[in-house]
Amino acid sequence: MSEHVTPPLVLIPESAPFSADQRSWLSGYFAALLGPAVEGATAIGAGEVPGGPVLADNGDAPWHDPSIAINERMDMARERSEPQKLMAAMAQQDCGQCGYNCADYANAIFLKSEERLNLCQPGGKETLRMLKKLEEEFGAGGGAAKAPATDGEAAPRKEAALGPLGFCRENPVEATFVSRTRLNAPGGEKETWHIEIDLTDTPIEYVVGDSLGLFPANAPALVDAIIAELGARPERIIGGKTLRQALLTDYALGPAPDGLYQLLSLLTSGPARKKAQALAAGEDPDGDAAFLDVLGALHKFPGARPDAEVFLESLDELQPRLYSISSSPKADPGRVSLTVDAVRYNHRSRLRLGVASTHLGERLPETTTVKVYLQKAHGFALPDDLSKDVIMCGPGTGIAPFRAFLRERAATQAPGRNWLFYGHQRQASDFFYKDELNRLKDDKVLTRLSLAWSRDGTEKTYVQDRMRENGAELWKWLEGGAHFYVCGDAKRMAKDVERALIDVAAEHGGKNPDEAVAYLAALKKAGRYQADVY
Repeated sequence: MSEHVTPPLVLIPESAPFSADQRSWLSGYFAALLGPAVEGATAIGAGEVPGGPVLADNGDAPWHDPSIAINERMDMARERSEPQKLMAAMAQQDCGQCGYNCADYANAIFLKSEERLNLCQPGGKETLRMLKKLEEEFGAGGGAAKAPATDGEAAPRKEAALGPLGFCRENPVEATFVSRTRLNAPGGEKETWHIEIDLTDTPIEYVVGDSLGLFPANAPALVDAIIAELGARPERIIGGKTLRQALLTDYALGPAPDGLYQLLSLLTSGPARKKAQALAAGEDPDGDAAFLDVLGALHKFPGARPDAEVFLESLDELQPRLYSISSSPKADPGRVSLTVDAVRYNHRSRLRLGVASTHLGERLPETTTVKVYLQKAHGFALPDDLSKDVIMCGPGTGIAPFRAFLRERAATQAPGRNWLFYGHQRQASDFFYKDELNRLKDDKVLTRLSLAWSRDGTEKTYVQDRMRENGAELWKWLEGGAHFYVCGDAKRMAKDVERALIDVAAEHGGKNPDEAVAYLAALKKAGRYQADVY
């Protein structure tokens, strides 16, 4: 009798967007993490752990919609398993900033292979608070054990599990920042930059649709203001770094974390203590919680000045930012480009800055290095069949991946047609890549270009309005097998685009409301409707 040989466990299927080496490493990594609990499994993220609850699955999650408020999502998952409840707390964008998709992040937390609860950047505080609440409930109810984290501070992994160099947030590489070019013409209300980064000396290889993770640094002026407010010495060594260097590169100085308010509550008394405790619990006693960053919290409680080391312990880790890649490796070998809005606004006479956007837009000197890694796309890619038509909808910086798509289609001489819906505020100042797009039209690469300007004229016009205006032709493209893509704001624009598609299916496809909704669902299931939203 021949000896029975157990086939090797495959946790990352061949269809996953990784190289063979990356799939092998990831399969081994997850197998080591999950061990005998998944014996015989063929993929991570769905199904049941023997003897345990159903794991979260993006395909079985009615709350998997970023436009649904967190309280509604939690209500929808009320009767579901513990991992599914954890997933419902996520922001539902599958943006990849956490290093997972929403379901896999939830499963990793439940299976205790990931103890950091603050990785969901779009979800922010509300996701972190809900995850902590769920972990406490699971621990009390005999479910998943509570992760060892202090209030306001996500615990680090017990062991730093490094993935392939340059292909995960735990193992970034240094790349050279080449240049920045302002995309807005004079008169624009926003400040948007075309960023070029040299990948020549890195192992990173990307395809269009992928994103680049980037580790930013805080603004020196903000760091110096915080140190002055603490009354601390910037050169004080804490954890092997000076206080100033640690604040520049290691800690998030944006929205004040609950842990900071808890610390401040211990250093105050009376009404101030009650106010700090309320803020730590997610309440908003003065109606300004949404605008309080770390410096603002120190200003709000001027009598509470913690020791610098204790202060650092109350802060969250500075997270990397993800940007959709706006270049093609075939058209731009050795380079990657990004399209970045620099975030700036005033609140109570203080200039507030987006961390990564202004780091790239103004502070990072050319020819210096920046830490980056590649985030592979999940379900956002050009069709394998180059003859397929492509419809792209990307207002504002949402044009980024579609610039990449068009450059790729030109480089591969793809015979399929290309239609771009693009919009912004004003045509005179906000027509990004205007010359390039017009050249692509002249070269017959860009078949149709539909433009929408919300601040030109008396009525606001958006990309979804142009879709309805061109509904008859849009329907012909879709019925001919075209693939539809959308990139941009997850909560409003993407939903408006979906509604426009449903309206087109109803008006020009003769479908009733239920059939039109089912038509969009069928496009998604077939991979012909894909979204890169944030």
